[in-house]
Amino acid sequence: MEESTTEHHANQPTHQNAPNTEPVVQKQFYDKYYKLLLLIPLAMLAASLIYLFMFYSANGDIMHKDVTLTGGTSMTLYSETLSITEVEKILGPKFNDVVVRSLTDVTTGRQIAILIETSSQPDELKSEVESLLNYTFTSQNSSIEFTGNALSQSFYAELMRAMILAFVFMSIVIFILFRSPLPSFYVIACAFADIVIPLAIVDFTGMRISTAGIAAFLMLIGYSVDTDILLTTVVLKRKDEETLNKRILHAAKTGLTMSLTALATVLVAYFIVFAPTLKQIFLILVIGLCVDIIATWLMNAALIKWYCEKRGYK
Repeated sequence: MEESTTEHHANQPTHQNAPNTEPVVQKQFYDKYYKLLLLIPLAMLAASLIYLFMFYSANGDIMHKDVTLTGGTSMTLYSETLSITEVEKILGPKFNDVVVRSLTDVTTGRQIAILIETSSQPDELKSEVESLLNYTFTSQNSSIEFTGNALSQSFYAELMRAMILAFVFMSIVIFILFRSPLPSFYVIACAFADIVIPLAIVDFTGMRISTAGIAAFLMLIGYSVDTDILLTTVVLKRKDEETLNKRILHAAKTGLTMSLTALATVLVAYFIVFAPTLKQIFLILVIGLCVDIIATWLMNAALIKWYCEKRGYK
């Protein structure tokens, strides 16, 4: 009689058809609260628009402008001893719109002159400075420049027109690039927020914006759009490569590296330069870059995630 034996190996699995016991992965914080996080930049944008509307109603314009945009007299007194606080205190009662700034040496930070700006005529300002400050004018210790109102207003109008056209052409390029109305609108909305919110902050601080300040706002359009384009491109054009959250995270790592690098560079430049014009440019860029981080990664990222989930782009 033939004996048959069956061997059972200890290392051979005996539960091939056992049910899958892998734990369910809970939703991450961002998955749960990204719509609530979206409210932060939206609230900032709404508050900025309300403030700008109130500002325009009170001042007749959307920003404080210096003499390069309004017209007036710019007087430079080459003195290391004159105090800008004292000069502003003395001239203030005579000229309501007077602004006094210190001009310093780029390398040492030492005051080399003071700059007096007002909408008054040159002769009137010169006469008051001579009598109130007991300052004798010579070609070596002073200089005066006057810009007419018509020329300044024309220049301001051209700058604003250039900004509007830059924004319009940027919007056209975005629509051509993505060919999807909602994602394109999200990018444009974030770029709009990156201009409106910094402008409201600058107005709130009382800063008088010069022609260089307008140029800084033009630069913000480029700074804001690049991270938004990066985010939208990675999320929409790599649907088959990674999950939605991984695509957003991948874009965030690259985009935040770009933004933080630019922010660090501009911050260093702001603290090492002493020229008021350059400081204004760098300060506006610092504010704009900080706002761009919030607008891109709390606003645009949330909107594009919402958009993808509605269409099943996982």
